[in-house]
Amino acid sequence: MKRINLKKRFILMVAVAGLVAGNVFAQDIESAKALTNSENYNQAADMLQQLIQKEPSNSKYHFFLGENYLLSYFSDTISNSLAEFTQQAKEAFQKGVEANPNDPLNYVGLAKVAAYLGDNNTAQEMRTKARSLLLPFRNLRRIDPPADQYAFALAKIAESHLINGKVDTAAALPHIREALKIDAKNPEIYLIAGDIYIAGGDGSNAIKNYNMAQYYDPESPTAEMKIGNIYIRGKSLTAAMPHLERAIEIDPEFAPAYRELGQLYSLAGRHEQSKEYYQKYLDLNQGNIPAQTRYVTSLFYANDYEEVIKNVEEIFKVDKSRTYMNRLAGYSSFELAAKNKNGNYDQAFSYMDELFNSLSEDRILWKDHLYMARILIRKNQNYLQLKEQGSEEDIAKAEAELDRAFSEYEKVSEMRPQDRAVLNEMATYYYNFRFYNKAAETWTKLIDPQGDNLDSYMQVGRAYYTGQDYEKADSIFRVVLQKSPDYIPAHLWLARTDAGMDPENKTDNARTMFMNLIHAAESDSIGNKAEIAEALRFLGSYYLNTNNHSIARDFYNRLLNLDPNDKNNKISAYNGLGAIEMMSVSNQKTIEGRLAALARSREAYQQILAFDPNNASAKRQIEYVRDYEAQVRKGINPNEIKGVVKDAATGQPIPFASVRIKDTAVECLTNTRGEYKFEIPQSSEILIFSAKGYQNIEVPVTKNRTYNASLSK
Repeated sequence: MKRINLKKRFILMVAVAGLVAGNVFAQDIESAKALTNSENYNQAADMLQQLIQKEPSNSKYHFFLGENYLLSYFSDTISNSLAEFTQQAKEAFQKGVEANPNDPLNYVGLAKVAAYLGDNNTAQEMRTKARSLLLPFRNLRRIDPPADQYAFALAKIAESHLINGKVDTAAALPHIREALKIDAKNPEIYLIAGDIYIAGGDGSNAIKNYNMAQYYDPESPTAEMKIGNIYIRGKSLTAAMPHLERAIEIDPEFAPAYRELGQLYSLAGRHEQSKEYYQKYLDLNQGNIPAQTRYVTSLFYANDYEEVIKNVEEIFKVDKSRTYMNRLAGYSSFELAAKNKNGNYDQAFSYMDELFNSLSEDRILWKDHLYMARILIRKNQNYLQLKEQGSEEDIAKAEAELDRAFSEYEKVSEMRPQDRAVLNEMATYYYNFRFYNKAAETWTKLIDPQGDNLDSYMQVGRAYYTGQDYEKADSIFRVVLQKSPDYIPAHLWLARTDAGMDPENKTDNARTMFMNLIHAAESDSIGNKAEIAEALRFLGSYYLNTNNHSIARDFYNRLLNLDPNDKNNKISAYNGLGAIEMMSVSNQKTIEGRLAALARSREAYQQILAFDPNNASAKRQIEYVRDYEAQVRKGINPNEIKGVVKDAATGQPIPFASVRIKDTAVECLTNTRGEYKFEIPQSSEILIFSAKGYQNIEVPVTKNRTYNASLSK
């Protein structure tokens, strides 16, 4: 039979009855502390405020009220606002200081508040003030304050170094040791010591101190629960269970132990048992909304998102004013939608939109902004498809929501400037939605100018390149080469960038960069085969289009021999060699010479079919060569075009107008009668007609051999 802790139950019964029945029964600080320990934070706060009304000069009441506010916040950091609860706690501690400036406890409370808000200087100042009120002593009997209070204050100073699960043990533990030297039988000091050790990663000493707390207060279930929690955190669920059951055996009315068991069974995947214990936890808290809120929070952390939404809706039926519960419902709706590839994010947005509209800005958490950003991103994940096929109204709506999404990311970054993961996530989505410059600008924020992380620079440069902002890409890649002159990826992307800046090869920059790439890559010709192959392809094409056929042939032959087993390289090389022979046809003076060049071209394309029989491009080229041969035998040049360029307004011929093949250096000028005639490359696609003072026009190349043009001013 389980032993019931009659004393603890009596305290709780008296406490709750006193609140319900208009304070008929006597209340004291121990009753309030018992309510806090049982996570009845609202009731504890009510009792402490009533005690303060009766005895406003008692600084201890103010201290435990402030502590209660802080514990209430940390019981549900998702739904609660740190700013709101720390402000409430700070006001309580300040009133405690006003009630008794010589009580160190409220200064310790102010130190905690400052530490939670990141104000470490004020936190240390308050600790120093608290310590100054604990005067040195020689005789324990003459300590002022009394020994137990003196030791407790020291322990609380130590505890103030425990912030968000992290602790400076070097600063905290000396106070614990001194406290235990003064009062070695105080279970609360051992509990604080255990908390400090577990935060410092020393589970063995944590358990040792929790056991000492249990020894000096065998009727308290708290230590057993804390030991069980250690094992839960370590995923040793079977080891945790006896301690939690022992806590319930000590006090069957101790609600937190049921919550811990609910979490344990949830982690073990035994959800029905988990819900039973959570329900018991709710029953012991009299089904109040704060307890149900903590239950919902536990469900969220247990990934039981459907139950979260269900319980939030039940809370709203009872109390619609708790609009902050939209937070957990919104988070959960997002997680549910994310599990489903075609998830519906509208519900998630609806909850979060209600949250943003109902809470003041200072109560919106950084996670709210992050979830809202992710929801809006996923809600518009088909934006690129919509942009091509959707209506103007739908496109405008999607773009407005995406703008808000990235604005929410910016707010997260402002609130958590050290969170590199958020910036990276933001930049990645910019990139995925083809906002390449924005992606590059965001990734730039992740670069450490003093560091040597070349990959970070390359990521930025590639984003600028993809967004065709070649000048910025060029500058980034040059920075990388300054840091590491032999870095092959930087040579490659710098060459690509210069080619992008000069697609018609009007300058020599791209050729030079690809030559530099080959020289750098040859230090490891096997490891850098792909980079060398790309350079050879570019250089072959470059010299082909500038009519340096012998040099182009050398590069294509090098590509052919780079790796005999690389099918793609061989296709590129033979295509290039075939094109060279095709373009050389016009240089032949006789029909026999032209037919020989065409035969060499056909042979190159046939080489492709030898190892890639289904290559459609090679088949088309061979067919074209055969047609060309037939034309040559008839004395016709199928690649020769002609025409007249005139002024569109007057109809007069335009002398010295340019007729150029787009993306090549092949060009012809009209004579004084506006006439032109020249041979174009076989693969030509666009003719560009231009003249000084006139607007350029582009004309697609077809099977026609005559192309007349009229230019407008």
